[in-house]
Amino acid sequence: MRILTFALTIAAAAQTVDQLVPHRTTVTATTYRGRPAMKVVEAGEVNNGEAYAVLKGPAFSSGTIEVDIAGAPRAGAAGGARGFIGMGFRLQSTGQYEHIYLRPTNGRVDDQVRRNHSTQYAMHPDFDFARLRKEAPEKYESYVDLEPGAWTKYKVVVEGVTAKLYVHGAAQPCLIVNDLKLGAISGDVLLWIGPGTEGYFANLKVTPAASR
Repeated sequence: MRILTFALTIAAAAQTVDQLVPHRTTVTATTYRGRPAMKVVEAGEVNNGEAYAVLKGPAFSSGTIEVDIAGAPRAGAAGGARGFIGMGFRLQSTGQYEHIYLRPTNGRVDDQVRRNHSTQYAMHPDFDFARLRKEAPEKYESYVDLEPGAWTKYKVVVEGVTAKLYVHGAAQPCLIVNDLKLGAISGDVLLWIGPGTEGYFANLKVTPAASR
């Protein structure tokens, strides 16, 4: 089993940024809330689903992706900005990929429906949140306590066509997806942000599943 990991220390920050290929984003090494981190923001006006940074390395099929993330709406962002932030996987040359992300501003709002939309699975570009919400209400979203801009432990475990999201180091997943739309294929891992987000990533570790 091969482990791809980069510890975000000040000495390694530039090297860490070099491990990423920005796609419609600007990626910089910085310190955020006391932690060395990578800051990811949109490069200009970007369509939803097009802002991410690809991790260099072997293709990922099944395994575990762990990272500390912090997302919040950027200054001047549109009213619908939620601080969208998460991880993508199985990126294809066609631009298709799976991703599971958080909406940090939904976590503590006084609106139960919005709270129920705190986490989200989608497959870009064919199964966005709007299509999934219309065709299968509640199936691909769930609630978890979130705070905009706060460091949040995030872990996704992928096995075949199943993905489970764990947040805050919880022993149980807050979202389970049993029908990943791209199937059990391989592709790149990516750091993902949504419209109007200022995102930070630290302590990323990708652990492929052991070969059987």
